[in-house]
Amino acid sequence: MAIFGGKESNVFETINRHLDAVGKTLDAFRSLMEAYISDDLEKAKKIEEEVTKLESEADKLRRSIELMLYEGAFLPASRGDYVRLSELIDQVADAAESAAHTLILAKPHVPEELKEEIMKLVDSAIETYRRLMEAVKALNEDVDKALELAKETEDLEENADRIEYDVKAKVFDSESITTYAKIIWNQALTKVGDIADRAEDASDQVMLMAIKRRG
Repeated sequence: MAIFGGKESNVFETINRHLDAVGKTLDAFRSLMEAYISDDLEKAKKIEEEVTKLESEADKLRRSIELMLYEGAFLPASRGDYVRLSELIDQVADAAESAAHTLILAKPHVPEELKEEIMKLVDSAIETYRRLMEAVKALNEDVDKALELAKETEDLEENADRIEYDVKAKVFDSESITTYAKIIWNQALTKVGDIADRAEDASDQVMLMAIKRRG
């Protein structure tokens, strides 16, 4: 059973739309990565445009959430929490867009032996965000469940961190990657890892809000 109603329900509906928009941005980013590591740069470039479009749509929803909050949804003491949460969620899409731009602009070579490893990191980062989505959606229904899912998000982020470190180590150890490409891959992989990091930041906010609500 939902905890809130009225204006608050409209905010939660828009938050859910925002979550889904960010999720679609990540789906497009994954498709871009698949195309890029398959050496289909033309397709990757086209998908980059879709990533940018979806990130923009997510950003518009974030601003809609903020407007509804400023117009009086929730008690004043709670509004800042929801503004902060929407900002943190939006940063996940920002990280994906930034990673996409880095790859398409710099075009670093992808060693065959690292293609699977790179996609493993992408999938791990996206999995972290998916768990965050569940945590945020639980806030309006079950704060204990929201806390549990937020903790799972943190655990998944730690796993993504380990994968990121391993992939970077292999990049720097590779003799088939130029120094230039190593620098670019370090930047790009950091930005992919940022997807999980920003999801974990948002999960911290979910925990804070759930604890406040539980008393």
